[in-house]
Amino acid sequence: MDQGNGSVVIEFVLLELAQSLGMQFFLFLFFSLFYVGIILANIFIMFTVIFDYHLHSPMYILLANLSLVDLGLSSTTVPRMISDLFSDCKIISFHSCMIQMFFIHVMGGVEMVLLAAMAYDRYTAVCKPLHYLTVMNLKMCMLLIAAAWIIGMIHAVSQFLFVINLPFCGPNNVGSFYCDFPRVIKLACADTYRLEFVVIANSGFISMGTFFFLIASYIFILVTVRQHSSKDLSKAFFTLSAHITVVVLFFTPCLFLYLWPFPTKSLDTFFAIVDFVVTPVLNPAIYTLRNRDMQVAMRRLSRQGVSSREMA
Repeated sequence: MDQGNGSVVIEFVLLELAQSLGMQFFLFLFFSLFYVGIILANIFIMFTVIFDYHLHSPMYILLANLSLVDLGLSSTTVPRMISDLFSDCKIISFHSCMIQMFFIHVMGGVEMVLLAAMAYDRYTAVCKPLHYLTVMNLKMCMLLIAAAWIIGMIHAVSQFLFVINLPFCGPNNVGSFYCDFPRVIKLACADTYRLEFVVIANSGFISMGTFFFLIASYIFILVTVRQHSSKDLSKAFFTLSAHITVVVLFFTPCLFLYLWPFPTKSLDTFFAIVDFVVTPVLNPAIYTLRNRDMQVAMRRLSRQGVSSREMA
């Protein structure tokens, strides 16, 4: 057996999502359709923002990066979920498990910071409109995006370096359909109490703190708008409701997955599916269906595509 990293475990066993053939086919169709939707919708948003110069503003550049992260986060788990449905042995190698955990937390950390940056962008646009172009210029936008990726890397590496060197010598059943730090740590042949606390603090408490910070910031924006003009309140709420919906969809599963003391397998599986499958396909729908500029840009690109085909 492989003795690398002080470990005799060379593979982990993942949770079986469905036992009956009918449920396997249902989940196969469900995951496949949603994953295709995730790919097409998020690539379309990135394509629209890149090629329509009207959308070359901080809000839409941040949105395009959010689509990239959603696509990456989903791709860390969903393809394997689909391939494992009809597999007799739900096994993932030690190194593949470590890689999956690392990229889940890189993408998750980046998304947290991007959502905070988008909240800051909306705060500046609504509460300080005269200073918006000065504060949220292209340079600031690029700095926020760079900070998001750096923080995401630090968030993942700070946990990964501890876990990769743990000794795994006995049980190897992860108890979930994907690898994640809290579940894998419990399988180590060592006292991991302090490390489990570090993971909870790093992922759980940061998620909770960021979530409440974002909700409080959006409430502050609405209160500020109401003080200036009650007529603009409904317009501001309509604009911010898309952001609030995305924040709730992303953070609610994270809070349950990392802070719930005794999660059941069914609840854990449900929230993980929401985080990896449902949210990445809903984010593009929310932002495009509730955003007039995106709708206009999509129609403009569609007309340009039709015109180019007619000319050809």
